[in-house]
Amino acid sequence: MKKILINSFILFSMAIIGFGCKKQNYPGGEVSPFLPIFDLRGLYKGADITLNPDNMYGSSSISAVVVSDHSGKNLPSGLLIVQDKKRLSQLRGIAIPLGADAAKYVPGDSVVINVSGGILSRVDGILQIKGIAPTAVNRVAQNKPIAKNRVPSSFILADPNKYESTLLAIVKGGFDPLPTPTDVLSGDKTLNDGFANITLHTEATATFANNPLQFSANYYGILFNKVNSSGNLVPEHRMRTASDVITLSSTPEIPDFIISGWIPDPRGTNANNNYIQFIATRDINFAVTPFSVVTTNNAGASTPAGFPTNGWATGGLRTYKFNLTTGTVRKGGYFYVGGTGRTINSTGSTPIPTAQYIRGINYSTTAGDGFGAITSTLLANSGNAYGIAAFRGTTVTATTRPIDVVFIHNGGSLFTPGPPAVGYLIANNDFYDVYDPLEVDPADPNKGFQPFYLQGTNTIRFSYHNNTVADLGWYYKAGGIYSVTLGKWVKARDMKYIILPKDNSPSNMSIIEDDNIVVNTNAAGVEIGRDTIPPTRIR
Repeated sequence: MKKILINSFILFSMAIIGFGCKKQNYPGGEVSPFLPIFDLRGLYKGADITLNPDNMYGSSSISAVVVSDHSGKNLPSGLLIVQDKKRLSQLRGIAIPLGADAAKYVPGDSVVINVSGGILSRVDGILQIKGIAPTAVNRVAQNKPIAKNRVPSSFILADPNKYESTLLAIVKGGFDPLPTPTDVLSGDKTLNDGFANITLHTEATATFANNPLQFSANYYGILFNKVNSSGNLVPEHRMRTASDVITLSSTPEIPDFIISGWIPDPRGTNANNNYIQFIATRDINFAVTPFSVVTTNNAGASTPAGFPTNGWATGGLRTYKFNLTTGTVRKGGYFYVGGTGRTINSTGSTPIPTAQYIRGINYSTTAGDGFGAITSTLLANSGNAYGIAAFRGTTVTATTRPIDVVFIHNGGSLFTPGPPAVGYLIANNDFYDVYDPLEVDPADPNKGFQPFYLQGTNTIRFSYHNNTVADLGWYYKAGGIYSVTLGKWVKARDMKYIILPKDNSPSNMSIIEDDNIVVNTNAAGVEIGRDTIPPTRIR
């Protein structure tokens, strides 16, 4: 009996194991015949590879949309460029040399391409699938929509392989140096979108080679790469046709000064010790050409509550105004506006030179110039958003647009689409656009109109410093580069945070006005790295 029980147990166990194996080996479904281009590009490891179902994970084809257009004669001859977004929503493209047949396809064509047997190879810097016969390409649909894809040039430079052979837009692009009326597109031009410089290449034989350069425009096109002498990929942007240029502006819109730093929470009392730093883009005599600065504090206790019906002119504890009507500053010089404490980190710290302090009001005892109630702090220390705006003139109403503006965080009642729309108006600067540049339509002046913070694409903002300890004297230093010659930001502002000293050394002014080396430490006080923190500059 014991032997029978043991045998029965063994047979039962084998049955369970067999059943488990059958479940584990169940295929669950068929392998897709289409390999996403994301995975296809990942197969290339620096050497040519012949594609087949074994190395394509069981697939043999790709299904994608055409973005190339050879009618403008500016793309590499004979290359069909297709892209898809089928893996992890990551857009990727690939080039396929088809010779004259490449010109038969136009943007929006949906194609299925059997690539089995093709050779994945980098030719002249461009990853391609060689050896594909024109008959392997099957057009299955036309006029498929292609989503607009805005990519900052700094992103492209950081990872040119990622964006290669994709259709993208360089937005708010301008040329360096500034073009003359006789300059044309032909050749290699340095294009800057406020993030970095990238090469815009136009063949001398392109149908639009002799078109004039624009002051500010969107440049749609396909990103290609070359390989330099060091073996690195060097990107160049190529438009397809003349319609890939969307003009935004023909003249510069230069602010007289820009916001470059501020202290929201000095060490000690905030009352009368908040201040904001600016840098002038031209010589200014404020007695001749007055300006104003407005702060907004949207902390939960700030009144009037709700959405700011009068925008920057709301007043109360929401907005506070300083009129700038005396003093002078030279082009490139720093100046300050804020409480009458006039020190870099509240009482007992380094004084800011009187000549640089253009306007001071003891906001803890005195109302603002025209609006703004007495308050213990101009700028919220945590939680909801606060903002800073600069205006030409001393009259600020709900419809007055600032010349520069920054926001920290996005909490609170800041914007409602209405109707009517209510909020804080923005300036055209490195972060914000009165018109969404991807939606601009000369035939429809209302298309893409987004004049308020948090409306449309106007959502970029600086963050609160993530240190949870208050009252340390964190200074918010916004480093960037504004070109007065080009009339634009050539390097967008990037926030860095510095704890200011509490002593009274005159040399401490250099901390908020010059390059600094900041030592980073861990919780034990051990150094873990150093950062160079540059200030905002003009050029």
